[in-house]
Amino acid sequence: MGRFMERLGGNNRNALHCKSIKYKFLWMIRETTMANEQKTADLVVGVDGSQESFGALRWALTEASLTGQKVNAVYGWTQSWDMGERPQTDEEWERLHKIISLELDEWVAKASAGLDFDRSHLEKTSVHAAGSTALLELGQNAQQIVVGRRSLSRLARWFLGSISDSLIDQATVPVTVVRGQHLQPDQTKTQAHTHTQEATGSPSILVGIDGSSVSGRALKFAASEAARTGCSLKVLYCWKMKSLGELSDRTHAIPSKEEAHDYANKIVRDIIEAAHLPADLHVEGQAVHAEAVKGLTDGSATARRLIVGSRGLTGLDAFVLGSVSKQLIDSSLCPLTIVH
Repeated sequence: MGRFMERLGGNNRNALHCKSIKYKFLWMIRETTMANEQKTADLVVGVDGSQESFGALRWALTEASLTGQKVNAVYGWTQSWDMGERPQTDEEWERLHKIISLELDEWVAKASAGLDFDRSHLEKTSVHAAGSTALLELGQNAQQIVVGRRSLSRLARWFLGSISDSLIDQATVPVTVVRGQHLQPDQTKTQAHTHTQEATGSPSILVGIDGSSVSGRALKFAASEAARTGCSLKVLYCWKMKSLGELSDRTHAIPSKEEAHDYANKIVRDIIEAAHLPADLHVEGQAVHAEAVKGLTDGSATARRLIVGSRGLTGLDAFVLGSVSKQLIDSSLCPLTIVH
């Protein structure tokens, strides 16, 4: 925010502070009109000047270069203690708007340095609102919302909160979380295409399934993303003996591990067949004897992207009982998409 103050000049230090309710909503309407008209193919990305947000934007721009989608870089901002008094006139608000827009331009330029993409497919939107609020509003009709992930412990994140957790709890569209610092210009597309190759010679998208309706939606979304980006699709079912229940051809005898594994693989085949995936999509199904978080984390090491469904656990339930999707945010070794 110090850079904003420098651009305003010392005599105008008091020109920044919280907006009145009237001006706040007038500006939000003016800012969001175009974004609310965007097509459902758009990627809405949160940008706040952090390295993590730059990584998220680079990932989204790389995806868009493969799929032809549009990207909307969104900066949701609120006032801080050093911003002075609130603007009083339209001219003061317009000046503040230009300063923030300039800052957003610089962030986008830094994050996209060295990337080859159609700049006509990039929009930039600044909104006077909390980051999660802005993304939920502008991303409600998007194909997905993309955010970076800061490094906090689970306990600290539960007490302090995070934009990614808030979005996962509240968004109705898929949310993609990109961890770590942004890649260098010559690394982004390399990462996208040099993970372990499948039989087709294309990178793979990994999707976790468990037979639930939400994992079915995750499978459908993963298949569409694989088709968009030219990837193969790997469908992973993580099982433990207790999760299989009684095998269909047994009533009392305890099955061997081999029999249980065969039965788990049959579950995978049945789920894939019932999904009616595109015939030209290369799909590999696999059942792994492991807890879901461990199996999917291990699988993410050689995947271009991991996609899972969310059971909808929030707050204390998610922290105490465990949410697979939220644990994967911190353990996944590739970008993670959570489907609701």
